Amino acid sequence: MPDITILNLNMLFVRYFDRIERERHLPLGTLYVTAALEAAGFEVQHLDYQMHDAQDPFSSKEILAFVGEPAPVVGFSCMANLLPFTLLAMKEFKQAWPDRTLILAGVGPKSVEQAILERFPWVDLIVRGEAERSAPLLVAALKEKKDLSTVPGISYRHEGRIVHNEKPERITDLDSLHPPAYHHVNLRKYTGFGMITSRGCPYPCTFCSVAPIWDLRSSFRSPESIVEEIKRLHEEGGADLILFQDEFFVSGRERVLRFCNALARSGLDIKWKAFGRVNLTDEDMMHAMEQTGCVEIRFGIESGSDRILELTRKGFTTKQAVEVVSQACTIFRRVDAFYVWGYPFETMDDFYQSVFQMVSFRMLGARILPSLLCLLPQTEIYRRHVDPAKLEFAPDLLPEYMVTGHEVSRHAHIEIRSEHGAVFDFIRSHPDIFPGFFHLELERNIRPKLRILQEFGFYPASAEELAEMESCGAHSPKLNEGQRQLATRAT
Repeated sequence: MPDITILNLNMLFVRYFDRIERERHLPLGTLYVTAALEAAGFEVQHLDYQMHDAQDPFSSKEILAFVGEPAPVVGFSCMANLLPFTLLAMKEFKQAWPDRTLILAGVGPKSVEQAILERFPWVDLIVRGEAERSAPLLVAALKEKKDLSTVPGISYRHEGRIVHNEKPERITDLDSLHPPAYHHVNLRKYTGFGMITSRGCPYPCTFCSVAPIWDLRSSFRSPESIVEEIKRLHEEGGADLILFQDEFFVSGRERVLRFCNALARSGLDIKWKAFGRVNLTDEDMMHAMEQTGCVEIRFGIESGSDRILELTRKGFTTKQAVEVVSQACTIFRRVDAFYVWGYPFETMDDFYQSVFQMVSFRMLGARILPSLLCLLPQTEIYRRHVDPAKLEFAPDLLPEYMVTGHEVSRHAHIEIRSEHGAVFDFIRSHPDIFPGFFHLELERNIRPKLRILQEFGFYPASAEELAEMESCGAHSPKLNEGQRQLATRAT
């Protein structure tokens, strides 16, 4: 029997009016940890729930059927959007296998570890931070029934109290990590090939839930290491398009150019896309990226108001954003511009500045991806502006499958299917653990802005428009005549 079962529960669905399509993306986090455990001599059963074809994948019974008989230790990995579903699945798992040690990991439980362990006795341990070094120590301690106090980065119960061991030391040399354990998956069954070239971001954006996970510090892989993994994915998985998933790929001109040169020397005919940063991107660098196969660049613009950019500490101005996005639209096949709206301190003037900038970027050819602010507990905005007692729950603002926790749609997702009612009740009962599913000042701050975004065509306001909706909240459909006139007047 394996020493540990590792289960990836991160899933992505693309919702259309008449159907829901599943996208399968490589579970990089669990594959990195699996590689570290195997290098330490442990036998790992790695299971990717994305590969389970079920009529209702959000059924705990389906997870039990998919896993079968697990190892003595079972690790569940999820992001915040699927934390409620994961916790309920772990409850049923513990009922079916009471002698198994259940571990919760991933970014989902970030900053709510204490509350989870206080309220949900079926969760035995929570792993915090990078697990490549702590996981082998933890599995060894559990296997040999040793004291857990020396294992860094874990939270657990001991003698009636909850213990949070010291943070694990950050991994600064990412080239020292074992490559993801791709031998556990069939690469050709995945619809998206992602890679990580760095970890962490040093920018203190107040709404960001990612940078705090890495303590506002960054570590990087060498260009040679990145190219070697691209080659493997291309040869073994048939990958011809790679998404660099890390938010800090464009960490500086020199690093990007070194990568472009290494990729050009390799002779690989590969297309790729990456996240950029307005204040770190220039025209020459974008040309170098495009010449080596970059077909898409993504920018976190977040607001068209300089006041909001300053309050959220984005580190650039609207003037810089306009200049860089305008240049990018002439260089790349596709440019994505991400926006956040619904900040608790966002006035209607601020909001309209964002809308008008979104309209102008859309007319340049950029794809606009607006997202309602997600109030996650590790963010500065949550700590400074959120009183859990004032959070408002609005299921009509959530997609039924709860994939993002903040995507808005007025159609098709309002009616809660009876079999999923327990998940919504669970969320409603624990706003401090699942604040990303709640909002502040719905009637004053959220719904009026949603109606305006629908008027401008950034969110669907009809069944016909919903049918054209893309994943990740992207909605840049063909405008109807009224929206076209409105957009023209706005610019």
